[in-house]
Amino acid sequence: MLDFMVLPELLNWSLPAGVSALCSTRQGGVSQPPFDSWNLGDHVGDNPLAVANNRQRLQAQLGAAQAVFLNQVHGTDVLQLTPETLDGEAADACVTTHTQLACTIMVADCLPILLADDQGRAVAAAHAGWRGLAAGVIENTVHAVCSQAQVGTASVQVWLGPCIGPTAFEVGEEVRDIFMDTDPLAHAHFIKHPTHHNKWFANLSGLARQRLHALGVVSVVGNDGSLQWCTVAQASRFFSYRRDGRTGRFAACIWRSA
Repeated sequence: MLDFMVLPELLNWSLPAGVSALCSTRQGGVSQPPFDSWNLGDHVGDNPLAVANNRQRLQAQLGAAQAVFLNQVHGTDVLQLTPETLDGEAADACVTTHTQLACTIMVADCLPILLADDQGRAVAAAHAGWRGLAAGVIENTVHAVCSQAQVGTASVQVWLGPCIGPTAFEVGEEVRDIFMDTDPLAHAHFIKHPTHHNKWFANLSGLARQRLHALGVVSVVGNDGSLQWCTVAQASRFFSYRRDGRTGRFAACIWRSA
């Protein structure tokens, strides 16, 4: 089953049998500006009643599955979800083999990543800003899926969601150096800023793909760095912290439905 709420051109992942997923947009909720309208973040200053209503709307889309919201801290920890897991655990990724538990990541420029093994035994979601990406959140999450499903990395399937795009993500020399120190081939995902000395434009989804391929993950779909995936450029579709500052959060979820 594939049940995304992003635009049709972004629906390009054939999920394993028994696995469902969705990615919300900013449209379809009750929050008022600047959180308009389907804000799912309870930490951004929005009206708590509006956030609760928006989360109920998300829950209606999940059906029998229960979303588990993390306290995302730009780290690399992967939380193993069980039916007893409560919202608010500090982690930037989660994994589960239980059915009807939705691994859920909230973003507004960082890269949401959804993962499953090819037999649908385990599912996971990760929050990858540049700090978490550089520190190893992708590697930790892939290894968690492999451990839970008892498979190799070649059996892991990955979808990369909307994030700040390579024409909008301006970073300093120090960020590029961090990635280059790990893998010199990362240079391919940085373009020199045309006017600002020691500034670069970074391709977050490209860096994620590089990390995944280095792990031996061969099935990677979704965000290809084009404008349709850029949270900054697509103001009517997605929240963007870099663009707006005070704003809401959209979510990507994946769960085993059977």
